[in-house]
Amino acid sequence: MQMRKLGSRGPMVSAIGLGAMSFGGIFGPTTETESLACLDAMVEAGINFIDTANIYGMGVSETVIGKWLASRRPDVVIATKASIVNGPPRRIDNSAGHLRTELEASLKRLGVERVDLFYIHRREHTRPLAEVIGTLRDLETEGKIGGYGLSEVAPETLRAAHAIHPCTAVQNEYSLWSRQPELGLIQECARLGTTFVAFSPLARGMLGETPLRHDQVQDGFRAQNPRFTEPNFSRNTARIDRFRNWCKARGWSVPATALAWAMGAGDHVLPIPGTRRADRLREWLPLPDLTAADRAEIEALLPAGFAAGDRYGDHQLLAIERYC
Repeated sequence: MQMRKLGSRGPMVSAIGLGAMSFGGIFGPTTETESLACLDAMVEAGINFIDTANIYGMGVSETVIGKWLASRRPDVVIATKASIVNGPPRRIDNSAGHLRTELEASLKRLGVERVDLFYIHRREHTRPLAEVIGTLRDLETEGKIGGYGLSEVAPETLRAAHAIHPCTAVQNEYSLWSRQPELGLIQECARLGTTFVAFSPLARGMLGETPLRHDQVQDGFRAQNPRFTEPNFSRNTARIDRFRNWCKARGWSVPATALAWAMGAGDHVLPIPGTRRADRLREWLPLPDLTAADRAEIEALLPAGFAAGDRYGDHQLLAIERYC
């Protein structure tokens, strides 16, 4: 497994991380046994970076990871997040009191005294950024977090935050069908020495080894997402099938190829595909060594903007910064 540095001051981590949102049942029912087996498979694959959040299953994801940490004692790097208040109404809270309270609850569920990376899950735009970054800097000084991160932000927010205190990582969606970060955010992260953490690099399951059926995406999130509703879902499936056949002709798995493509965006880019199943995780490796010619062929098959439908519905856009 390749290794990459987490920010300019953080630890070395595997070039692929594990996104643990589905441990909380976001994409269908899961069990603790299934999640623990997935975490064991993660370590076997050489992955040492786990990304979770307080809101994933309302603490379920962190609790499962905490039980795994206590029983296995692995050498891993943990990132978690806070700021989304589920409601109703759903809202964002970046106040010092809320972030501190939620971080303490996360540490308790995880069974650790600190996390290596702590994100604000979304920016609260009515609260001064300097106040928020000041809170995160204080948490770092106190030794409760190794560094801070931002999620779903624009390049200008990163620049402003980093000028107050160095930002370890920015986490935004990035994959073959979600390429907005190429319009400035990936480049700004490279300039500032900030790791760009690409979530949903496998397009929420569309770039998995086995094609999704429409009945499989009728869960809470994807059922209302424009890319997973008809006629967009069928159009996207047909386009991705061309890429799927291209991978098959080369003997490469679809997810491994998609991850290799995302990593090729820069040495500071760290994709965190998500799964709750050990067998799905094993399909991510080995990564093919893509040549410039391979990338050009992939671009021809799945050009920027190929996806039918927006990556979020209007009701899913709370506090997400759109910059182009």
